Amino acid sequence: MTARQPAVSAIKFIAWFGLVSALGDFVYEGARSVIGPFLAMFGASAATVGLVTGIGEAVALVFRLFTGPFSDRTGRPWPQTILGYALTMICVPLMAISGSLAGAAALYNGERFGKAVRSPSRDTMLAHASSVVGVGRAFGLHEALDQSGAIIGPLVIAAIIAGGGSLKLSFALLAVPGAASLLVLARLRRAVPEPELYDPAASVSESKKLRLEAHLPRLFWLYSAFSAATMLGFATWAVLAYHLVHRHVVSASMVPVLYAGAMAAAAIAALVFGRIYDRYGFRGLLVLPVLAAVVPVLSFSTAVAAVAVGAVVWGVAMGVHDSTMRAAVTDLVPRERRGAGYGVFTAVYGIAWLVGAAGIGWLYEQGIGVTELAVCIVQVVALVLLIPVLKEKAAA
Repeated sequence: MTARQPAVSAIKFIAWFGLVSALGDFVYEGARSVIGPFLAMFGASAATVGLVTGIGEAVALVFRLFTGPFSDRTGRPWPQTILGYALTMICVPLMAISGSLAGAAALYNGERFGKAVRSPSRDTMLAHASSVVGVGRAFGLHEALDQSGAIIGPLVIAAIIAGGGSLKLSFALLAVPGAASLLVLARLRRAVPEPELYDPAASVSESKKLRLEAHLPRLFWLYSAFSAATMLGFATWAVLAYHLVHRHVVSASMVPVLYAGAMAAAAIAALVFGRIYDRYGFRGLLVLPVLAAVVPVLSFSTAVAAVAVGAVVWGVAMGVHDSTMRAAVTDLVPRERRGAGYGVFTAVYGIAWLVGAAGIGWLYEQGIGVTELAVCIVQVVALVLLIPVLKEKAAA
């Protein structure tokens, strides 16, 4: 039986997937922009907010240790991708009827589990399309489009709150872009049932797959260690938002506006650093620990101008994380092991962010100066860990 050729070009496939992700980000980034104050409504402390959201990031990342290899084994990325998006689009609106901290935390983490389910299979499909347009460009373009939803969602939430609406009403209304995301995804599935046809070299013998099953490259593990170190010293937005509301730095309605600004910065950074990666490789990552070290100095200030700049810096760091880091894994792992590579990498990354988010939440309660010092020390360690990665990549 002849394989059905994609009905759209590789670049259009990436762009349409960007629209799906933008609508998805409208939903979960809209909710994420105010999750700190939302959990605080149920009596959560800064440490609790850090723990819950840290667990959320770990769920979104660590479970890919299983969903990534599963995607490789089935060779059918679409069902897994659709299921993952569906979980997110159901859990977020249901937060509107949550009546306790435990219920809100469970639904938040259910949304994060949806991301764990879909991301390895989605990224594998994008990697196939990247063989035509370039890895950095592909993931940078997707991330930039993805972030457009992350800008609009928080702004809509801000408008609802400013107009007198509640946080729960905001979550309920997010069902609309959620449904739109699933509709676009279904149409894209029909147009491109086999994305691997963008990348003919992805077809390899079963014997080669078996030989590659045992291990991932050494450079992949060195790179994962560097990435984990950066996340140990990188706060979740929820902790930053908790500070803004708890210290009365800005009003609750301004928190999602600042988050939207951060996402705009992330979108621009994704495009810029995607191109930088294609041209300069891993050297472009030198900026990441520096950005992460600056975030608490600015974002834990009580000056509005400082926290606004801090939000932008935080967003730029996220843009680098979400575009360049995915592109790097694509280059470091054989095609046949990409699902597993994304899964293992994000598991390491997620565990580190869980520990880091909870730790920064706890340190915040001990004192802002202590938090800033601890983050700086961790990011210096991250820079040191990047050195062998740069050396081995240069020698390869």
